[in-house]
Amino acid sequence: MNLSVKILLSMLIAAVVGIIMNKFLLDNEFVQSYILGKYGFFDVGGTMFIKALKMLVVPLVFCSLIGGIANMDDMRALGRTSGKAVLLFMVTTIIAIAFALTVATSFGIGEGFDKSTADIVAVTVKDAPSFGQVVINIIPDNILGEMASGNMLAVIFISIVIGISIAHSGKEGERTANFIADFNGVIMSLVNLVMNVAPYGVFCLMAKTFAEQGLEVFIPIFGYFLTVALVLVLHYVGTFSGIFFLARLNPLTFLKKMRDTVLFAFSTASSNATIPITMRTTEERLGVSNSIASFVVPLGATINMNGTAIMQGVATVFVANVYGHDLMFLDYLTIIGMSVLASIGTAGVPGVGLIMLAMVFTQVGLPVEGIALIIGVDRLLDMMRTAVNVTGDAAVTVVVAKSENKLDLAVYNDPNAGKFKAIDLNSHEQDQGQQT
Repeated sequence: MNLSVKILLSMLIAAVVGIIMNKFLLDNEFVQSYILGKYGFFDVGGTMFIKALKMLVVPLVFCSLIGGIANMDDMRALGRTSGKAVLLFMVTTIIAIAFALTVATSFGIGEGFDKSTADIVAVTVKDAPSFGQVVINIIPDNILGEMASGNMLAVIFISIVIGISIAHSGKEGERTANFIADFNGVIMSLVNLVMNVAPYGVFCLMAKTFAEQGLEVFIPIFGYFLTVALVLVLHYVGTFSGIFFLARLNPLTFLKKMRDTVLFAFSTASSNATIPITMRTTEERLGVSNSIASFVVPLGATINMNGTAIMQGVATVFVANVYGHDLMFLDYLTIIGMSVLASIGTAGVPGVGLIMLAMVFTQVGLPVEGIALIIGVDRLLDMMRTAVNVTGDAAVTVVVAKSENKLDLAVYNDPNAGKFKAIDLNSHEQDQGQQT
């Protein structure tokens, strides 16, 4: 049984177990204390899995990006790569938000909605940092401190500077680059090890989510939830297939090879936590050069918000209709512009989805309190939009690599290239026994 099937089965079983617990065992003291509660079985298992993934993010990005830049023949390629990547991220985000606004407006979601039927939860949204503050934070005053906090923009900046320095350091630089390349190989082995336990981590995360949320939370705002989910699926299939056709690549090959990564992204609801898996997939399964993947993937995880933009578009129309606020054509343009600019201006900020939504609401004159109407289903939608965000990161990475002649088409078209293989822990013991 391959990894995708194992993860999918664990998700389905977890959903059933979680719904049953929500319906019949939610008030049980033992279940709350030892299974669902803080430091319960699901919390410990899911948190350990997420932390294991996040543990690998900074060293993997750091080593891969340094190695990729140090081995670049032409440093001008770095400028071209970053320009193409940022442009594609912005274009796909504009398409996503425009598509979401069109569908949500056509469906008229939120019209006739009774606010009293919704389970309204108090929402506190942190203030967004200014764009200048984000730019200043790119340059760290403490390298180790920024790496420890997971500030991805700062990590990318540090890695680029060190990579360029190594490339201009002669033989000393070559020795350093070789060491970093070897260490990067060790990190990739750790990624494979974490992937072996993924079905169990995914089960804990999903079971806890469904046990806490249940199905009742979806009923009052089912139209909103369904609209966001529909646009996410259409964007996932339509937009990404479109850019692959333009790049003269088979989109089905890409979508098939992304299955494991998409399931990881869905279960973790974190683009950053999925970076190690995304990088492994783009390099080993899709044939992208390390020099491209090591830069574009972490950059995309930081600034690419296709899925989040879709949620913002649908949520804005929904809340506007609920409050009887007519959106004008200029408002739609404002929403599109704010979504694109906010995705870059709030890059690397925790809880960025709600911050961006609050910024959009304020700009078009909607009450920020309207977020409380939709927060109940945001956890599951967050999982879905993360899957779309991560797919967008990988899609842009492949297309940029193709444009730079850094895509191995033989690997891309080979269905078995880089396929995940379960690690046989017994083989190491047998090898040791033979040596003795």
